[in-house]
Amino acid sequence: MSPTSIRRAGLACLVLSACVLGQVGAAMADQASEIAAVRAAADKYRDVDVALADGYIRDPANHCFTADMAGLPTEYGAMGIHYFSPQLLKVTATAPRVDGESTYTDWSKPAVLIYEPQADGSLELVGVENLVFLKSWEAAGHSAPPEFAGRVWDHMADDPATAADEAHGFTPHYDQHVWAFRDNPRGNLEPFNSAVSCEHHVH
Repeated sequence: MSPTSIRRAGLACLVLSACVLGQVGAAMADQASEIAAVRAAADKYRDVDVALADGYIRDPANHCFTADMAGLPTEYGAMGIHYFSPQLLKVTATAPRVDGESTYTDWSKPAVLIYEPQADGSLELVGVENLVFLKSWEAAGHSAPPEFAGRVWDHMADDPATAADEAHGFTPHYDQHVWAFRDNPRGNLEPFNSAVSCEHHVH
């Protein structure tokens, strides 16, 4: 290869790398912008009493979910305590598992709020979640999971052959967590947050 060809090839690689980095940067900026919008929409729910007044209820089983409860490594962290809107989730049962007919994907008012128990007994809002029940989602004609900020929602279904609860108290569903109020070292759209703890949860 001639020196000129080498220089041209090197320039092409630099241009391609710049394009790729630019696309990654733009995607990260878009994700950050969408998370910021979710944070602004849910900010009033930092006060759990506001959430209760707005129709959210605490997980009837009073779970504070950790990664090991779902059969995942402990270092993945926790989700925390879920408060959900029965109306938005169209809940039909809360035992033995929470079931419903939700196909709700509106982030301007998330269907689930996630709190971390504090040492003084208070609750700190750390994230939010939306959830669609698998059977209702498919019955509505959807052949693929929902997406948020370019990420496909997680498929959650309990495996009765294991001691873990892979669906954290719900029937099979797709869900997406957004850690809008507590940065997640593993990524702010991942289901478990290593910066969240259930240490102070009172069963």
